[in-house]
Parts: sequence; structure tokens; C-alpha cells
Amino acid sequence: FRRVLFRSIFLTFATMKSVLASSIAIAAGQQAGTLQAENHPAMTWTDHGETKNGKVVIDANWRWTHKTGETTNCYTDNLWDPTLCPDKDTCTQNCVVEGADQEYTDTYGVNSDGSSLTLGFVTEGPYSTNIGSRTFLMADDNAYQLFQLKNKEFTYTVDDSQLDCGLNGALYFVQMDADGGKSKYGNAGAQMGLGYCDAQCPHDLKFINGESNNEGWVPSDTDKNAGTGKYGSCCTEIDIWEANKQAMAYTMHSCSPGDQTRCEGVDCGDNGEDRFKGLCDKNGCDIQPNRLGQTNFFGPGSSFTIDSTKPITVTTQFITNDGTDSGKLTEVKQFYTQDGKTIEHPSYTVNGNQHSTITEDFCADWVAVTQDGTNFLEKGGLDAVEKAIDAGVVLVMSLWDDHYANMLWLDSTYPTDGSQPGSYRGPCGIDTGVPTDVEVNQASATVKFSDIKFGPIGSTVSSAVAV
Repeated sequence: FRRVLFRSIFLTFATMKSVLASSIAIAAGQQAGTLQAENHPAMTWTDHGETKNGKVVIDANWRWTHKTGETTNCYTDNLWDPTLCPDKDTCTQNCVVEGADQEYTDTYGVNSDGSSLTLGFVTEGPYSTNIGSRTFLMADDNAYQLFQLKNKEFTYTVDDSQLDCGLNGALYFVQMDADGGKSKYGNAGAQMGLGYCDAQCPHDLKFINGESNNEGWVPSDTDKNAGTGKYGSCCTEIDIWEANKQAMAYTMHSCSPGDQTRCEGVDCGDNGEDRFKGLCDKNGCDIQPNRLGQTNFFGPGSSFTIDSTKPITVTTQFITNDGTDSGKLTEVKQFYTQDGKTIEHPSYTVNGNQHSTITEDFCADWVAVTQDGTNFLEKGGLDAVEKAIDAGVVLVMSLWDDHYANMLWLDSTYPTDGSQPGSYRGPCGIDTGVPTDVEVNQASATVKFSDIKFGPIGSTVSSAVAV
């Protein structure tokens, strides 16, 4: 349902620079430009009680893509230049992704302050209009931070109060390469936000495996900045938080194989008859209170157990069978802290059994009820999630709207006829979430992630009154 067409942005910087840098030598993999220094915003976080001086990088899909050493665009609106990019090899040699400095704030709407990161939705920059963003937490300027979550918990605070129907402030993990593919493909790597993948096997990425994705490129009918290429990029995905102020969910997605893999054809599992034939489980195994019949658990106002108009501290625990780091992952549990109270999920009745966390038993019961075709267990289930965690997963923080399904799968009724058990996902009407409306009516929306803490189970949350 999701992240099928992530927003990319083209920048016309022809008037931005009067002095051009020298051309760089042709390399095997896609490279970084030299017209603008890359300066990653800082973001502190806590690892086992120790403050880490992390950094944030924006995904390469949002960057200016231009001819090496010149200001000529390789990609304009949602089209590749046919002269510079007649095929992927030539395009890869001709085109670079450019660095960013003040552009993080002025162009992309990405603002960091100490331990917080705020992402703006629509940003009117000096040379472009930017829609949303996707960012990664870095260990240093050349590598993504890897998290090994088993027998650990991950806590952060989120403010979704400005996000309404059709928007998604998402925090999640994917099994990307720590260096963004630099050692494998000779590309510019994590420094420029390369190497993205997720369980939707997105085709909208401009560069995959160090090569341009221009072959077979089809411009989007609804998104003036995006399109889809021949290839997709697949990997296991752990969705800790997908939310606006109307609805929330956390979801596990499995892939086989789980590490970053370039797909083509049926392996991509594209929407339609091939959706469940690809490398990844796209629907996922999710806990979404509205789908499970608890419509007063999360929403705007004091009538909800969790009031989405206020900041929420979210804690996710990755529990093993023996309580050790080497044990088998058997359960993913999430709870919340707000106004000094700890809030647990209620016990949901699913297929006649009681569940309040994601386990393989819950996933089996949930697919038996929904009959939505999800193949989380067939693609490896929690074993696939465990393999990703053991390898190390990268933290993603993003804000986006949905040109495929208008975010109805998160906050409305989907399928829209309401015929499927669990199809009620939130109170938003089935006519909401249309990007052309959302981008006007919610242009000033932001999501804020802050106070990330990672450590042993029970170590990242202050004591609070349980409810």
C-alpha cells in the first residue's frame, strides 16, 4: 500500500553557481557532484546511556542531479535528459548527485536542533518547491548508523499534532548497507544518501546499485517530480511508527533475501497480480488499533487514550525467547508514555485468541481474519526480521504523502468498500488524502522526532504510572 512513489525533487541551480568545479574522472558507480559542499545536520541521541553526536543525511532522490562539472540538469521535473541519459551506463557516467549545506533548511525543510529533527512538508526554496523528505541517521559523515535491536528497546518522542489525513510522519528501519553501497558499487555512498531500499521495492529511485534507473522510466501521471524505472530496491523493513494525528500503526515486513537487492519484473512484486509474488511481504504484519476494533485508543483530544495533539514517547522492545542478545526474536512490543503515564496496547481478540504484541502467532491469526493475502510468514516472518537486526538496520525518518492510495491504508477505510475485516483504519473519509489537496491545505505541516534512546530493555524510559 505504501511508499510506492516517494517524492523526488528536481532543482534548477543554473543560476545558483557562477563558478563551476572541474570535471571528475568517470567512475564505475554514480558519484557526488563538486559544486556544493555536503554538510550533514547534527543530531544527538543516546546509546546505552552515552550521548552520541550523530548526523542526518537526506536521501539522494531529493538531490539535484546534473551533468558532471556543469549545471545542466540530468533530471528535470519527472524526466531524464535523453541526450545525457540514453541508457543507464552513459547516464551513470554523465550524472552526479549534488551536495547540500544550507539547502537542508532552505530547500528541503529539514531542521535539526540538538536531539530533535523537524521535517517540513512543503518548502518553497530559492530554486524549487520541495515536497516531504526522507532522512537517515549517520554514525559519521560516511556511514549510516547501524542498530542491532534484538533484546533491546528503542525510544523516541514524536509530535504528530500538525499532520492530518493523507500525511505520514514515519520512523522505521531498513536493511541498507552501512556505506550506502560504496564498497560494492563504487558510488558516492552514504555521504550522499544513497542505497535506499524497503519492502515495497520502490521503482522511483533514480540510482540503484550505483547505476541510474532511467531505463524504462515512466513519468508519474499524478506527481510532477516522480516516475518509475525498470528496477526496484528491496529489503526487510521494520516500521516502528507510521502516523498522523488520526491514526497510527507499527508493522513488520519480511523479505527473502532480506538485504538490499535490486529487483526486476515479477521479483519486485509490483501492485496488481504480482503483488504477492515478489521478494518482499508488502502488506506486513501490523498492529493498528482501529483495524483491531479499538477506535478510541489513538486520536486528537482527551477522549482518546493517547492524545495525538500532544507529544508522545514511543518505546519498542525486541524480545527474545531467553532474554539474551543471542536468543531467538519472538516478540515485538510497543508502549507509550504521555503526561507521566505509561500506556500499553489493550488485549485484542484476533481469530478467537488474545494478542497485544506482534508475534508469529498474532500474524497467523491476523492474516486468517483479514485474508488480505499478506505473506509475512512465508517470506520469513520474525526470522527475517531477526536476520536484518543481526546484520544491523538503518534508521529512517520521513514525511510524505501518497500518490498511489492517498494514505487511505493508514487513516481511512481501505479497501474503500469496507468489505474486508480490518478495513477500517481511521476516521478520514475515502475522498481525503489526495496529494494535490494535501500539498495546498497542509503545506505548513511538520513532524518532529526527538530524544532518541537505545539500550537494554527497561533502560530508556523513566518510571511512569501505568494505565
